[in-house]
Amino acid sequence: MPDVHDPATRSRNMAAIRGTDTKPELFVRRALHALGLRFRLHVGGLPGRPDIVLPRHRAVVFVHGCFFHGHGCDLFKWPSSNEEFWREKIGRNVERDGLSMQRLRADGWRVATVWECALKGRAKLDGQAAMQSLAQWVREGEDTIVIRGGGDWSHHLNNL
Repeated sequence: MPDVHDPATRSRNMAAIRGTDTKPELFVRRALHALGLRFRLHVGGLPGRPDIVLPRHRAVVFVHGCFFHGHGCDLFKWPSSNEEFWREKIGRNVERDGLSMQRLRADGWRVATVWECALKGRAKLDGQAAMQSLAQWVREGEDTIVIRGGGDWSHHLNNL
C-alpha cells in the first residue's frame, strides 16, 4: 500500500515524534517524584541510555513506546508501507534493548520496563497503582520488573 503522504509531509510527521520527554515518560517521572524518589534522566554513560536512573537504588527504568520497541500488544501494528524498512528498524531496536538490559544487569543494575500500553489504550492499568508498584520495586524489588497493559504484571528474576 503506498504512503498516503508525500515525502515532505511524512518526513515532517516522523521528525515530530519525540525520543525523550514523551507523555508516558513524563507521567512515570512525575509519579515517581511525587512518591519521594529522586533520579537522573537519560544518563549517557549507561548501556541503552535509560530514561530514568535511580543511582541510590541501583535501578533504571525504561519507558518504551509499543510501536518503536516492537511490543506485541494492541498498540502495535506492523506498517503496511515500507514494510522491510520497519521490520529491520524495529528488529534492531528490540535486539539493542535486549543487549542493553543484559549489560546493565551484568553491571549490577536492576532494570524496569514500563510499556506505553500500561498507561494508555484499551488495556491500560490504573496509572497510580502501577506507579506505586514501580516505586515499591525501586525501593525493595527484585532484579527486573516489566509493567505492561492488560493487568499483566511480570516480575522476573535473573531472566536476562
